[in-house]
Amino acid sequence: MIQVAEEDLIEKIIEGRTELFEILIRRNNPFLYKVGKSYGYQHQDVEDLMQETFISAYKSLASFQHRSSFKTWIIKIMLHHCYQKNHKFSFKYEKAGYEEIVDKQVPLFAGSPLDMEKNIFTQELKAIIEKAVGEIPLDYRMVFSLRELNGLNVAETAEALGISEANVKVRLNRAKNMLRREIEKYYSPEEIFEFNLIHCDRIVNKVMAEITKENYPVP
Repeated sequence: MIQVAEEDLIEKIIEGRTELFEILIRRNNPFLYKVGKSYGYQHQDVEDLMQETFISAYKSLASFQHRSSFKTWIIKIMLHHCYQKNHKFSFKYEKAGYEEIVDKQVPLFAGSPLDMEKNIFTQELKAIIEKAVGEIPLDYRMVFSLRELNGLNVAETAEALGISEANVKVRLNRAKNMLRREIEKYYSPEEIFEFNLIHCDRIVNKVMAEITKENYPVP
C-alpha cells in the first residue's frame, strides 16, 4: 500500500476529499486511545473522547500549520477534551480552532490535577510490576533486575551471576515474556492500552458518519 505523505493528505482533505480523513483517523487511533486510557478514563469514555477529538480536528484542519506533526497536534486536542471532561469546565472565551492550544500552551497542563492523576497511575503500575517481577523464578528475576532495573550491561550481569553472556540474553528474554504474562493477569489487552482493529473500525465509522450527517463544510 502506498503511504501518502501527511502534508499531501491534509491538503487533499482541505480541497474537498473528505473521505481521505479516514486515513488520518486510522493512523492516529492508537495514540489517542493511549492518551485517554493514561488519563484514567474507561474504554467507552475514551472512544467518545476520540470521536469528539477527530471531529474537532476535522473542523479545524485548515488551521493546522505543520509547525508540529499532525500526531502531536491531534494528541493535544485529545488532551484538551480529556481535561474538559475531567473538570466539567466550559471554556467560554476560547476561539474556535486549536492554534492557541497547540502553539502556545507548553506544557499544556502544567500544575494541573493531571500531575496527581499521573502520580497515582504511576504508583499503581509500579505496584503491579513489582508484584509481577516477584512471581517469576529467581534465576530469571535476578537477570531482569540486574539488566533492566540496575542498568548492568550483559558482561557485568554475567560476571555478577557467574553465568555466560549467552545465558544472560536468553534469561532476560524469557524473563520479559514471563513478566508480560504476569502483568496480563491484572490487565486485559484493552486495559494495557492496546487498540484493536474492531475498535478502530468503530471509531472510523462513527466519525465519518458524523461528518457526513452534520454536513460540515470543507475545513
